[in-house]
Amino acid sequence: MTAVAPWGENAEDAFDQGLVELGLGDVRLIQAQGAMLPLGFGASAPRPLPMGSLVECHLATAYAWNGSSASAGVAWAECVTPEGDECAIVATITTTLDYEETTILLRRNLQRRLASRDLEVVRFDMAVDEVTAGQDHHGVAVAALILPDSLALGARTRTGPIRGGLTRTASEPPKRVDTKAPAAPARRPGQSNKGPDFTL
Repeated sequence: MTAVAPWGENAEDAFDQGLVELGLGDVRLIQAQGAMLPLGFGASAPRPLPMGSLVECHLATAYAWNGSSASAGVAWAECVTPEGDECAIVATITTTLDYEETTILLRRNLQRRLASRDLEVVRFDMAVDEVTAGQDHHGVAVAALILPDSLALGARTRTGPIRGGLTRTASEPPKRVDTKAPAAPARRPGQSNKGPDFTL
C-alpha cells in the first residue's frame, strides 16, 4: 500500500497524515527490517484494523520539502528455495527520484535480494508512490507492507528449516608453527649470570 501527504506543517505531521491515509493512524506500529517474511505469508487486500492493534510493518518513508519531490516503494515476492521450501522476500526503497526511476531501482533491489539467496520467484508485486511537497510545507510518501497477524505475543512463531549451504560455521584457527620462542631476559653489561643473592 502507498499514501502521500504533501501539506504537513513539519515532517512528523506529514508522516502522521500519511499513516492515516494508509489506514494505520490508530494502530501501534512495530517497524520490521530485513528481507525474510514470516512463513505462510500471503498477500491479501487491505482491511480495516481495530484501534490500538499491534501491527508489524515493512515501511518506506520518503520526505520532501517546499516543492521538492520524493518517492517510496515496497515490493514482495513469493519464492521457492532449491530444496523446495516456500518463503517470501520483501524490499523497500526511498529516493528523491521520480516514480519511474524509483520503480526501476526497487525492482533491482528485490532482484539482488533474491539472487543472494538463490530463490526462484513464483509471483511478486510492488507499490511505489511519489509526493511533491506544497510550498513551504513538508510532504511524505509512504509505502508499506502490513502484516497484521504476524505478532503472536506469547505464542510460538513458525520458523523454517536451516539451509546448510548458505550458513558459515566457525572453526578453530590452525596452529601456527612459525612463532619464535620467548626471548631471554635482558642483561646489563657487567651483570653476573648468577641469580639474586638472598643471604642475610
